[in-house]
Amino acid sequence: MEVVHSKGKNTRQAHVGIPEGTFEEEHGRETFFGRASHLYRSHPPTAWTRIEGPLRPRALDLNEVKPEDMIDPDATWGLIAGNDDVRLYVSRRSEPMPYFLRDADGDVCYFVHRGSGTIETDYGPLTFEEGDYVIIPKGTTHRVVPATDDSFFFVIEGSGEYHIPERGLMGRHAQFDPGVLEVPEPDPHDAAGDFEVRVKRDGVFTSLWYAWHPLDVVGWQGDLCPVKLNVLKHRPVYSPSYHMPPSAHCTFANDGFVICSFVPRPLEEDPEVLKVPFYHANIDADEVLFYHAGNFFSRADIDQGYMTLHPQGVPHGPQPAAIEAAKTKERTDEVAVMVETAKPLVLSQAAEAVVISAYETSWARGMGLLND
Repeated sequence: MEVVHSKGKNTRQAHVGIPEGTFEEEHGRETFFGRASHLYRSHPPTAWTRIEGPLRPRALDLNEVKPEDMIDPDATWGLIAGNDDVRLYVSRRSEPMPYFLRDADGDVCYFVHRGSGTIETDYGPLTFEEGDYVIIPKGTTHRVVPATDDSFFFVIEGSGEYHIPERGLMGRHAQFDPGVLEVPEPDPHDAAGDFEVRVKRDGVFTSLWYAWHPLDVVGWQGDLCPVKLNVLKHRPVYSPSYHMPPSAHCTFANDGFVICSFVPRPLEEDPEVLKVPFYHANIDADEVLFYHAGNFFSRADIDQGYMTLHPQGVPHGPQPAAIEAAKTKERTDEVAVMVETAKPLVLSQAAEAVVISAYETSWARGMGLLND
């Protein structure tokens, strides 16, 4: 049993009965799994009036990103941010890929923000619609065939292998039963021609040309294959008397990062419980949120297709108005995808070009410490 110290004005139960006039900040390790203390401050730890240096909370309007595949079907995704473990891209392909892709840099997760269509694979086709996660294992030959001319994918490429995280005491059927994952049926193509398969390695493409259709698989068996899960099939864990940390919403894990899904859920019933995300610095991870749908009540001026990045060491949490607004709300209606990375993320030039600079001091603005 670990020793927990308690000094000064505080509450013995985190996120419950926060002393009047104070703001609770969680100072913890290992992304909510390690040792932690809660600091009860007289002012929000996010209400700085000026920030200098590279560690800045960022909001990006990814609707303004124009990846090359948006206008050139022969092109590929546009990089947003990355590190050695994970790369984040935007794809806005409106026409079928004229080539097939075999990614040798890692597993690929296509999150469908907008649009519908089919991803053809060695194993067979998987149709997709808004809110779908489609995971393509490393080295799988595949092709994206949109059915709409306004598709938008948030692409999460991991160097390791995607897997369902351990659910601990909740058991393996919590959040979603593995049985709800959809897998493809073989759909062998028998065609002659001149077919290009591009192998991506270290971000560089090598083209292999075949005289027959590369998706000629007539059957398969095993436990490695593409899978599909709609984000709304992720069943959230919640408590009427305790605000769960973001880690409770983990959908997929990979080497050096996780993907979490925030979907509509009832809010806590106990009037003493904090209903919005608590202030925290999350000093062992960078935190990305991609906003897919709904009303994002913990942050003002955030819309669908936006992405926020909160770097390790810099506190973040709800904007001031959200704390008051949450007191009368009974449930959330937002859908968002979180990517939490152990190593710092570096933004691309394309991402820097769509940064909303006012976000960096939005907490102070919300308190009237800065002019709008």
